[in-house]
Amino acid sequence: MQTESDAPAKRLSGNIFLVGMMGAGKTTVGKLLAQHLGKTFVDSDEEIQRRTGVTIQHIFDVEGEPGFRQREANAIQALVKLDNIVLATGGGAVLNEQSRAALRGNGIVVYLKSTTHDL
Repeated sequence: MQTESDAPAKRLSGNIFLVGMMGAGKTTVGKLLAQHLGKTFVDSDEEIQRRTGVTIQHIFDVEGEPGFRQREANAIQALVKLDNIVLATGGGAVLNEQSRAALRGNGIVVYLKSTTHDL
């Protein structure tokens, strides 16, 4: 639960975290938002690929979803410590309680909702 003392820390970081289903527009909206606000855009999936040197699909093929989700949680834990970013998370990032808490505690979380038809 958010408290009044959480709000200043979130605002001071300047971070905006975009969550939502795959295909909801997190990357597209995130890039535009970051440009408009003068923030750095970061995509958690791109960061995972940069760290591992392989595609997300390869990680799923070799480690399965549990392995990928652990890598995703580790990346999010590191990325939320940055300041003044717009972060587009993977569609399943919020499945992990630690990731949800890290996002909630270190910036403003915005849920991008989309219809099934649009997805």
